[in-house]
Amino acid sequence: MHPEGDTMSDVLLFHHALGPNAGLEAFADELRAAGHTVHTPDLFEGRTFATIDEGVGYARETGWGEIMARGERAAAELPEGLVYAGFSLGVLPAQMLAQTRSGAKGALLFYSCVPVAEFGVWPEGVPVQVHGADHDPIFMDEGDVDAARELVDLAEDAELFLYPGDQHYFADSSLPSYDADATRLLMQRVLAFLERVG
Repeated sequence: MHPEGDTMSDVLLFHHALGPNAGLEAFADELRAAGHTVHTPDLFEGRTFATIDEGVGYARETGWGEIMARGERAAAELPEGLVYAGFSLGVLPAQMLAQTRSGAKGALLFYSCVPVAEFGVWPEGVPVQVHGADHDPIFMDEGDVDAARELVDLAEDAELFLYPGDQHYFADSSLPSYDADATRLLMQRVLAFLERVG
């Protein structure tokens, strides 16, 4: 599939609660520029939102089961052997698929992490990175960092990276919360991960 050989990854990347915005595409394009294939399905059926609360409200109204099912349907159209990635709300389908769909090559969880038991067990041999800001009240105070630490303890190849800052969406270049320095470091770690698991 890729002329470069076996260092390229196939990534299924789920958007955060604002929907599939310009920041998501910019992030995906940077991965593509490094030679990876990136799929960015729309869990919101064309809707985007100005605030996290509005986006989460839409997901609640639609039903978390349906949001997860949209993630599953997106994966079903693709071969196995994917790296599952998600930003915040998108971590839910990404982590679920990494834990439950066979053949996962890895998982990249940005700004969120769910307790492993939510989706069963962490599959053997599936590497994972979790990235969050060390003063983000959502990541630090709502259980995500605890779930991430538990995941690091359970999985044989798992890393938790904390970045200085209090912004939730710090790696989204289209938003005021963007932190260029933190994102540069995050991107280096993500690209190294994708090259390693590809």
